[in-house]
Amino acid sequence: MSEQAAREELVALGASLFQRGFSVGSAGNISVRLPDGYLMTPTNSSLGRLDAARISKLDLEWRHVGGDKPSKEVFMHRAVLTARPDAGAVVHLHSTHATAIACLAAVGETRPIPMLTPYFVMRVGRELPVLPYHRPGDPAMEAGIHEAARSARAVLLANHGPVVSGKTLNDAVAAAEELEEAARLALLLRGQNPRELTEAEIDDLLGTFGA
Repeated sequence: MSEQAAREELVALGASLFQRGFSVGSAGNISVRLPDGYLMTPTNSSLGRLDAARISKLDLEWRHVGGDKPSKEVFMHRAVLTARPDAGAVVHLHSTHATAIACLAAVGETRPIPMLTPYFVMRVGRELPVLPYHRPGDPAMEAGIHEAARSARAVLLANHGPVVSGKTLNDAVAAAEELEEAARLALLLRGQNPRELTEAEIDDLLGTFGA
């Protein structure tokens, strides 16, 4: 995919997320890996009103080389993309239900959302680590995100929201959408006694669709 096509896809998918309420105002940010660097949504930009020509461009050393100034959370994307060489994109949202789980779950939990559906397992994986709270934009969270991302496709930032990776931008967006739906389902079933997938069923899904 050309850089221009990647820019246009980022604009289209950002608008789709915004229009469906996965982000509000200027919340959330997205990055895409390129052969010669990275694209990133600009600081204080709305995912619903991105301009392809103004999307930030960073080089392979994460230096800003074009477009508007990148998100102040660039370190978050660097943490994931350096930890996961197979990942081609990162989506960070403040989606309502996933953020609610991030407020309820204890730091250190690895399954704050129960394994209820195969789609959640296939898109997000076996674990969803809950990381300690940091002030938004605090680069001190980079090391923790990097370490967790080495074995997890997605993490939850306590009292903040999800950070989700994927092989492509489409994959990352689909995983973020599935995480939000799984969080909504978990909250709907809270206090009930739902059947969770067994470890054997989880192993079967990950063996078929990738760990």
